[in-house]
Amino acid sequence: MEKQSTPAITDEYMVQMRSRIKNYSLCILKFGPAHNQDGVKKIIWEHARRNHALRVQGPLSIVCPVGDSDEIAGIYIFNAALEETRAIMDEDPGIKAGIFVYEIYPCRGFPGDSLPE
Repeated sequence: MEKQSTPAITDEYMVQMRSRIKNYSLCILKFGPAHNQDGVKKIIWEHARRNHALRVQGPLSIVCPVGDSDEIAGIYIFNAALEETRAIMDEDPGIKAGIFVYEIYPCRGFPGDSLPE
């Protein structure tokens, strides 16, 4: 693979990009006290179904399950304020069952950013 040169980023570009920044909510999903109990697979399936619905509806922009951690189950970026994100997460079947717990942080990003195909 050829090494690509780093593009020159001008001050004008930086100012333009800074004006586009938008507030989001970063949610870190962690394993809760009930994550090893019997019957969690069905609840996790419904948790995943809800994640898909939230993506289609719009408030959940990015879902990244984490596979190699004993602590972190996933990372979400919500296109929602902290209070709305908290309300959404509190209704999650995995949260209600104690399979997961979460932390929410304010974050900023550039609208239109996405994960590559």
